[in-house]
Amino acid sequence: MRIAFLTAPEGVEQVELTEPWQAAVDAGHEAVLVSTRPGKIQAFNHLDKADTFPVQEVVGETSADSFGGLVLPGGVANPDFLRMDDKAVAFVRDFFEQGRPVAAICHAPWTLVEADVVRGRVLTSWPSLRTDLRNAGATWVDEQAKVCDHGPNKLVTSRKPDDLKAFCETYLEVFGAERTP
Repeated sequence: MRIAFLTAPEGVEQVELTEPWQAAVDAGHEAVLVSTRPGKIQAFNHLDKADTFPVQEVVGETSADSFGGLVLPGGVANPDFLRMDDKAVAFVRDFFEQGRPVAAICHAPWTLVEADVVRGRVLTSWPSLRTDLRNAGATWVDEQAKVCDHGPNKLVTSRKPDDLKAFCETYLEVFGAERTP
């Protein structure tokens, strides 16, 4: 399966990109880094600059049609930048409308709120997003990894980097059960 990893040009929490990415590759999937601009993205270790990674596809020039699933890594700035980009928000929304699985960790559900795809869903996130998610119509739970199928697709969410093992195992199990490209 081709899996899109959507990040802003800067602000993604590096470990929330690299661990799910490596887990996908190790499971035989094709991981594709998608961003809002071509070039490279700048990852962070909390507030400190970390490594850069080459962008493979750009939103607006690619579509959910060419992917079997979507992973949204966190970091505080990353989803904040993404939710301000109309093409990124539309890209995310398309996965839901097409019934393709989506996985989001930490602060990444902010982008889901902007895409208006959490209403009626049950999910988890970094605790500070709890009120935002509830205000957007979601039910927030405090769990390592949550799978929600109360909608057009399966949604996998996790709270923080400490949950990465559970997040990777869960999203790969859910994505593996899907029959999309």
